[in-house]
Formats: sequence, C-alpha cells, structure tokens
Amino acid sequence: MTVTASARRKARHYAMQALYQWQMAGASLTTIEAEFHADNDMSKTDVAYFRDLFHGVAKNLDAVEGTFTPYLDRSVEDLDPVSRALLRMSAYELQHRVDVPYKVVINESVALAKKFGPTDAFKFINGILDRTAATLRAAEVAADKKA
Repeated sequence: MTVTASARRKARHYAMQALYQWQMAGASLTTIEAEFHADNDMSKTDVAYFRDLFHGVAKNLDAVEGTFTPYLDRSVEDLDPVSRALLRMSAYELQHRVDVPYKVVINESVALAKKFGPTDAFKFINGILDRTAATLRAAEVAADKKA
C-alpha cells in the first residue's frame, strides 16, 4: 500500500483512540490492537504507522512525557484523557519520527483535539506542542522561521 496523507491521518486517529483506551482500561497493548483490527476497517490506514505510534508511546512513556511536561501548568495525570493521549502521541512523533515535518505533527494533533477533545483543548495542545517542537526540532523550527 502506498502511504498517503489520508492513511497516516487514519493511523493517528486510531492510535489516539487506542492510547485513550490503554490509559482508561489498562488492557494490554496486544489486546487493544487486536480489538482495533477486529472493529475497524484498517484497509485505508497506515497500519505500520498506527502500530509504531501506539507501541512506541507505551514503550517510551517516561521519555515521551519528559519532552512536554516542562511546559504543562499541571501534572500529566490532571490532563483530560484525550489531551493526554494526543500530547503523548505527538511528542513521540516529534521525538522519533523526524521524517514527518513538525508542522504536520502539530496540525494533525490540533485537528484531533478539535474533533475529540474538550472545548478549546486544541489551543492548549497547540501551545504545548509548539514549545516541545522548538526543543526537539530546534533546527527545523529555526529554518522554518527564516523561510
């Protein structure tokens, strides 16, 4: 399957939902992933990307959270579950998927926050990820500001 922007978007959508479920239910990653494959049409989804985001966040949770917690005005546990899942997923992307431009990571996360998050969560997500990107992708952000 050719990887399209739409397939990546669906991968992020499902990964955010899977992370949400993992946070709330505490089921194993394998169980949650199997449920997603059984319950959703994954034929137009970048399944490898979904798997990388979902498992990558869980395996690197402390390091991922460490990239954005300095910019929070509360603890990670005090975030609403959608914002927590989105920040974890997006920070992982910023940290481990340098093949994806930082602006794409932020825009996709903001779009998901608008769709699934509480009112105005997208503004909070945008601000935290802007600061996280400035740290994790300093050269990319600086080059973008010069352009």
